[in-house]
Amino acid sequence: MSFSRRAFLGAAAAGAAALAANGGAGLQLCLFSKPLPDLGYDELGRTVKELGFAGIDLTVRSKGHVLPDRVTEDLPRAIDAFDKHGLRVPMVTTELTSAQDATARNILRTASRLGVTHFKPGYWRYGTGDVTARVKQVGQDVRGLADLAAEHRIAMGLHNHSGTYVGEAVWDTWEMIRDLDPRWTGFYYDAGHATVEGGLGGHEITLRLALPRLKMVALKDFYWQQEGAQWKTIWCPIGNGAVDWRAFFGAIQKADFHGPVSLHMEYPTDNAIASIRHDIEYVKRQLAAV
Repeated sequence: MSFSRRAFLGAAAAGAAALAANGGAGLQLCLFSKPLPDLGYDELGRTVKELGFAGIDLTVRSKGHVLPDRVTEDLPRAIDAFDKHGLRVPMVTTELTSAQDATARNILRTASRLGVTHFKPGYWRYGTGDVTARVKQVGQDVRGLADLAAEHRIAMGLHNHSGTYVGEAVWDTWEMIRDLDPRWTGFYYDAGHATVEGGLGGHEITLRLALPRLKMVALKDFYWQQEGAQWKTIWCPIGNGAVDWRAFFGAIQKADFHGPVSLHMEYPTDNAIASIRHDIEYVKRQLAAV
């Protein structure tokens, strides 16, 4: 009975710690590793754990924490180092845009074998040609990656990046994935970029479109600033910008979403660690509020 009680208390403490790291919401709060490019695996793991995250969204791309042609050797090393700090790697960020990429199969096979459940592919530009034709063209690349994802049982989430990227409007991603297996292909929904493109109410509509096939979530904030005759997007600390976080977190919790939630830091700062700490504490307060 004494051992059982200790085991129970240990499990309860671990569960409480996990809930605290995830804002009490059952979400997988991760730090996108891009803002800390110079940290080795052990130092990165220790820092991310101290900041209060449950996992890491690890860059597996050129100039990333794991280089694509080193994935077999270095991804196991990275995950082992993070595991020692009690961190998971539920998703990796890649720059894959075709299943024909020489590194694609090895990246997805290795990641899946190591317990990574999700990945983000790269980006496709619209260019200046016909929009519908371009969506169909990119859709062929997406289908190829979706087939590879299904083969290796790792879910792909397509990121809505504002600008001139295919997927910025979210409906274009839907056109490409609507007939693909929802177990392995869906949305990597970015509330910041969605608000940039959605303006007054479009972001609320695109979130409703994405929720049934939501795989991952990206967190970043911004505001618009007028410079001369132009309005520019200025990325800023979370909570200081235009994103309605209370409504956003309420929507994903109502949808019972439990996938990776990746905190990004796209704004300039003199102290990345302090800025990340500010952002994750704000996110946890918002999650607790809803």
